[in-house]
Amino acid sequence: MVHFLHPGLSSRTIIPPDAPDALGCCVVQEEASPYSLVNLCLNILIANLEKLCSKRPDGTLCLPEHWSFPQEVADRFLGVMTWEGKLTDRTSSIFQGNQMKLKLANIQKAKLSTAAFIKAFCHHKLVELDATAVQADLTVPDIVSGLCSNNWIRQNLRCLLLDSTSIPGDSRKLFFSQLTGLRILSVFNVCFHNEDLANVSRLPRLESLDISNTLVTNISALLTCKDQLKSLTMHYLKCLTMTKPQVLAVIRELKYLLHLDISDHRQLKSDLAFHLLQQKDILPNVVSLDISGGSCITDGAVELFIQQRPAVQFVGLLATDAGYSDFFTTKQGLRVAGGANMNQISEALSRYRNRSCFVKEALYRLFTETFSIQITMPAILKLVAIGMRNHPLDLPVQFTASACTLNLTRQGLASGMPVRLLSEVTCLLFKALKNFPHYQQLQKNCLLSLTNSRILVDVPFDRFDAAKFVMRWLCKHENPKMQTMAVSITSILALQLSPEQTAQLKEELFMAVKELLAIVKQKTTENLDDVTLLFTLKALWNLTDESPAVCKHFIENEGLTIFIQVLETFSESAIQSKVLGLLNNVAEVKELSSNLVTEDVVKHISSLLHSKELEVSYLAAGIIAHLASNKQHWISCDLQRSALLQDLHATVQNWPSSSCKMTALVTYRSFKAFFPLLGNFSQPEVQLWALWAMYHVCSKNPSKYCKLLVEEGGLQLLCDIQEHSGADPQALQIATSILDDFRMHFMNYQKLPLCQMPFT
Repeated sequence: MVHFLHPGLSSRTIIPPDAPDALGCCVVQEEASPYSLVNLCLNILIANLEKLCSKRPDGTLCLPEHWSFPQEVADRFLGVMTWEGKLTDRTSSIFQGNQMKLKLANIQKAKLSTAAFIKAFCHHKLVELDATAVQADLTVPDIVSGLCSNNWIRQNLRCLLLDSTSIPGDSRKLFFSQLTGLRILSVFNVCFHNEDLANVSRLPRLESLDISNTLVTNISALLTCKDQLKSLTMHYLKCLTMTKPQVLAVIRELKYLLHLDISDHRQLKSDLAFHLLQQKDILPNVVSLDISGGSCITDGAVELFIQQRPAVQFVGLLATDAGYSDFFTTKQGLRVAGGANMNQISEALSRYRNRSCFVKEALYRLFTETFSIQITMPAILKLVAIGMRNHPLDLPVQFTASACTLNLTRQGLASGMPVRLLSEVTCLLFKALKNFPHYQQLQKNCLLSLTNSRILVDVPFDRFDAAKFVMRWLCKHENPKMQTMAVSITSILALQLSPEQTAQLKEELFMAVKELLAIVKQKTTENLDDVTLLFTLKALWNLTDESPAVCKHFIENEGLTIFIQVLETFSESAIQSKVLGLLNNVAEVKELSSNLVTEDVVKHISSLLHSKELEVSYLAAGIIAHLASNKQHWISCDLQRSALLQDLHATVQNWPSSSCKMTALVTYRSFKAFFPLLGNFSQPEVQLWALWAMYHVCSKNPSKYCKLLVEEGGLQLLCDIQEHSGADPQALQIATSILDDFRMHFMNYQKLPLCQMPFT
C-alpha cells in the first residue's frame, strides 16, 4: 500500500545470477515478486462485489454508505475492473456519487451504455480518460457530449484516448472544441473526418494528436495549431489525397514538432518518408521520427537526416531496408525500432504493441533471431505475451508468437523464466487454440510447448482444457513423433486432474484409452519396446487411477488381453511395472476386480510377485491383496487363493523395511483404496501389504501423506489395529510405526490441533 501511494519508494532489488541484462532483471524482479497488497485487496473486492454491495431499485450496485476511496485507489480500482472485464452498466454504478474520487479513468473495451457512462464518470474531476475500443453502445459523440456536460472537465481534461471507438454513420459533428483544456487526443482507427480535424486543430492547448487510420484526406488544418503541436502521429493515413509536396509543406510549418510518425503498412509501398528524408529545412527540433513500413529508405539517407538533427533519440525503421549499418548501434542515445538485431526488435515490440501489422513483422524477425538462442530472455517473452494479448483474433500474430515462445522456452531456457510469466504465455496459447481451433500448426506449437517439463509440472494453467486438447490431438493419428509427444503429455496431465475433472472428460478419455490400447497392441505385435510404448503404458496407468469408468472402458476394449500379450512379449521391468500399475487400478474397483481372477492373469501376477525388481514385486503384491480380499472371486478355487496369500505374506516379509533409504516406488492421490484392506483382520497378509505400502510412502513424503491420513480418516483405522486384540504382530508393529512418525511430523512441523492427534 505504501509503495503504491508513494511510487518513488523503490523496493529492494534482487538480481538473479542468470539474468542477461538490466531489462531482463526488471522483468524477472517484477514477475517473481508477490502481487502488491493494493492489487490483492482490489481483486478480492471485485470478486466479491455482489456480496459487498447493496442493490438500487434498477438492479445496479451501490457501495456501503461508509465506504470512501482516495483518488489513487479509486483510479486503480477502476483500472483493475476494466482489465478483468468486470466493468458493466450494473457495476459501473459504484462510481456514482462521491465515494469514489476519480482522476485518471480507464474504461478500455468496456461494455457500457451512454446513460451508465454519464452517471458513473462525467461528474468526476477527470484529467485523463482512456476509452479505447469501448463497445459500440457507447460512441465517440456520446463520450464527448457526456464529458462536456461537466464544466470542470471541459476546462481541465488533459488527455482523451478514443482509439477504435465507434461513430454512428449519421453522427453529428464532433464538438471537441469545447474541451479547451485538452492537450493529448488520440482517435486512431476512428471515423474522423477533415471537419473534425479542423475542429480539433483550434483547441488552444493541443500538443499531441494521433489521427492514424482515420478518414482524413487533407491535413492542412494542422497549420492552425502549428505553434503548439509537439507530437503528430499519422500512421496508415490511407485516405490522404494530398500530393507529397503538399504534405511536406504542412509538416515543414510544424516547426515545434518533437515527434512525427508517418509509418505505414509495408504492402502500400508509401514513399512519403523517402521524400521527407531528402528535405533539409524540415523538422529542426525533432526528437522522434517513425518511418517504419516506408519504401526506398536507405541507411545512408537516415544517417544523414539524423546527423543534421542531433536531438533525435528515436527512429522507427521496422519493415524497411534501413537500420543495418554500424551507425545505428554505435550512436549514443539513439533507440531504433527495427529488425536488424535483438535490441531493435525489442524496441519494435514495445513501441508497436497495439499495431498488429508491425507486431507480426517484429515477431517474424524475432523468430529468426531466436532460432538457436542459448540465453534466457524474460523481457522479450513478456513482449511476446503482450502482443498475443493485444491481438487475440489476428492469426499471423498468434501463430508467429507461438513459434517465438517455443524458441524462448525450449530445453533449459524455461527454467530461468518466472513462473508467472510462463503461466501467462501458456494461458495465451490455449486462448489462441480456442480462437483458431482448425489451424493445425498453431496446435502443434502449443503441443510442443507442453512437452517442456518446467511448464507441464511447475506452471499454473488450465490443465482440464489442456488434457481435453491433448487427448483429442492424440486421436488424430498424426505422425509418430507428434503422437509420442501427445502420449507423454497425457501421462503427466492425467495425474494432475481431480477425479471430478476426469469424470467430465468422459468422451475424450474413452477415445484416448481406445487409441492408447491400439498403440500398445501395435507395438507388441511389432515387438518394439520403444519410448512411445513406455509413455503409452504410463498414460493408461495414470488415466485409470481412481477412475472406475476408465477402468471399465479398458476392460471393454480388450485391454486385459492386450496387457497379457505385453507381459508375454516383454520382460523389461519398466514395462512390467506399468502393466501391473494399471491392473492395480482395476483390482481396486470392486465391480471389476473379478475380471482379473483368470488363469492367465493370476499366473503372470504370481510369477512377477517374485521379481528381483522391488517395484514389480510390490505392484504384483498389491493386485493379489485386492483380489484375495474378496472371497467371492475364489469360490471354486479357494486353495489357490490360500496359496497366493501365503506367498504374499512370505514376499512382504522379505522386503526391506518400509522406511529404508530408497526412493518411493509409487505415488498415491488417496489412501481410500487401502481402507478395506486395513480392516481385514481375518486376512493379515492383505492387511500387512496395505500397511507396508502406507508406511513406505508416509516415510518418503510425510508432508503429503500424513495430511491425507488426517483428511481421509486413516488415523482411526490405524488406531483400530493398535487396539485390536487379534491383530497380527507385524501389522501391529507397522501401524504403531506409522502413528509414531505421524506424531513426530506434526509436532515438529505442522502443530496439528491436539483434538486431532491420536494417542495410545
